[in-house]
Amino acid sequence: MLNMKTNKSILVLNCGSSSIKFNIVSLDTEDFLLKGIAENLNSDNPIISIELSDKKLYKDYTLEQNNYEFAINFIVKTLKQYPEILNTITGVGHRVVHGGEQFSKSVLINNTVKQAIKDCFTLAPLHNPPNLLGIELSMEAFANLPHVAVFDTAFHQTMPEKAFLYGTPYEWYEKYKVRRYGFHGTSHKYVTLKAAEILQKPIEELALVSAHLGNGGSVCAVLNGKSVDTTMGLTPLEGIMMGTRSGDVDPSLPIYLKNTANIDFEDCINSLNKKSGLLGVSGISMDMRTLESEANNDNKKAILAIDLYCYKLAKHIASQMVSLGRVDALIFTGGIGENSSLIREKTTNYLNYLNLSKILVIPTNEELMIAKDTFNIIKED
Repeated sequence: MLNMKTNKSILVLNCGSSSIKFNIVSLDTEDFLLKGIAENLNSDNPIISIELSDKKLYKDYTLEQNNYEFAINFIVKTLKQYPEILNTITGVGHRVVHGGEQFSKSVLINNTVKQAIKDCFTLAPLHNPPNLLGIELSMEAFANLPHVAVFDTAFHQTMPEKAFLYGTPYEWYEKYKVRRYGFHGTSHKYVTLKAAEILQKPIEELALVSAHLGNGGSVCAVLNGKSVDTTMGLTPLEGIMMGTRSGDVDPSLPIYLKNTANIDFEDCINSLNKKSGLLGVSGISMDMRTLESEANNDNKKAILAIDLYCYKLAKHIASQMVSLGRVDALIFTGGIGENSSLIREKTTNYLNYLNLSKILVIPTNEELMIAKDTFNIIKED
């Protein structure tokens, strides 16, 4: 039997295009009780990894089927082997990438909410469909529990028009909702709240810049606890250079490549999303650890990719400061932000002229933020 002090937990589900991440978060200890990931769904060799907090179980299993329904049922079957965990779950929190303008906070899921998530398919065609599929399957599997949608975009709904509008015909916004939405909101919210604890000041009195740097990445300006600007836009392609995403490019690029190289528009967008960034510039890898190792061996393309990444990141950090008036702290988070001292050093060197008083490294915990949001929504209902 597990030695657990908690009697309440939240099951957090993150259903991606080929994976399901799951994490049962204790609301008492704020640590996981059981977590895992099902990978290679809808493809060959589907596997699932499961870990218990007491380390008595850490195992990879091969899934007999590669669909989401089988993976969800496998998770449920596993949980039934640990009733001391299963019986603590009071709700299910779902990460949903895009909530459009409909949602400025997390919400209890009903048919209206599911339809709204579906309405955002065109805005997030790679993310929202599997998000919704995971919701529907888990609502069947955990029919006795309340389910909550936690949106990546919700935190940024406090941005003013001058921050979220493009310089395009206003009717595009009115008719087609063309605007900047921003992403990684759950992470930015979590680390800025943690920064307030570290600085021992109320979040309502702080001006913070948060840099979430993983394979994807974004920078966010948070004033008095609210997002007032961020780098990602209509889609997660806009903004800083990332692992495989280009970040900002001239909007005419797809037309130029079509006319000069006969590269199809969709192929161009696919390359900007999946073959650019650190991977595209270096020609080696999207993994910063690999690039740093190669750079130490004097690989010129690796050095170039790192320099480009840090320079563009610094420019975006500086631009986010415009909306704040002052900066109480710059926060680095995410896999690269937390673990690469080289990237932090090279980036902040570009910002020396700003005399930043505080530079914080704060590990993000989106699962805990989702769990807390979910529990708070359940309590309100």
